[in-house]
Amino acid sequence: MRLQGLAYIGSQHFRSGHNAGMEPDDKHGLDARMTELEIKAGFAEDLVEQLNQVIIRQQAQIDQLIREVAELKRQQPGDSGPVFRSLRDELPPHY
Repeated sequence: MRLQGLAYIGSQHFRSGHNAGMEPDDKHGLDARMTELEIKAGFAEDLVEQLNQVIIRQQAQIDQLIREVAELKRQQPGDSGPVFRSLRDELPPHY
């Protein structure tokens, strides 16, 4: 039975034309491959969303650190003369 470009083979429906001669097993294999690709695409979308969230969180952390460094620089005494340093502060760390 044929109806507007569709071929009916048992309970399987196939489009006429390029895939008209496709056997039901071939159709099942194609469906399985398509399902596998859709699953992989779904996982890829989830991964991209997770990575975007990581980037957003890291950018917020970077912005906070920039503000903290700017505040520390503001609190740091300016170049208003020499600062006393102990020679002990100048020793290498292995002493």
